Amino acid sequence: MAFTFVSGDPALDLTGTVLSRRDKPVDLLSAPADLERWVAACAGLPDRVTADATTFASALALREALYRLALDRVLDRPFDPRSLDIVNGTAAGPVCALELSDRGVHVSGSLSATLSQLARNGITLLADPHVCLKECGRPGCTRIYLDRSRGARRAWCGMEECGNRVKAAAYRARRRDAV
Repeated sequence: MAFTFVSGDPALDLTGTVLSRRDKPVDLLSAPADLERWVAACAGLPDRVTADATTFASALALREALYRLALDRVLDRPFDPRSLDIVNGTAAGPVCALELSDRGVHVSGSLSATLSQLARNGITLLADPHVCLKECGRPGCTRIYLDRSRGARRAWCGMEECGNRVKAAAYRARRRDAV
């Protein structure tokens, strides 16, 4: 399955690697190689990292902690202390290296540094009281996204996947009702 980056932030996109958390969860990161491919595909992260069993487990723990904290924020409830410990501890890790050239910025670093960067992104995002986080409005989708739309009126994590499904279902229902 292909990765989609529609959440508006790499930390939220990491949480979106589990599809449909309520019904039948589908984990897009089932092996270290999946995580390596996800990091390489995600803008702003190193293009090459190596995941072993330990760093893979750390990445999954960070993903779940970020998801829990983002959901806490969406539901306007206090942050889960255990998830805070995981995210804050990961954020204290090594940093990725940035290199500026005429072609732009190149990011490099280990998977540990990448996870640290993702944790810091998540902290910055979750700490900002002016950021509008929402859960996708399509039943079955549990992706949390950053709503930057005018008036914060965005309803789905992404139009291509969820928005089109909702609109097509509504169209079919109207056609059925008209008959």
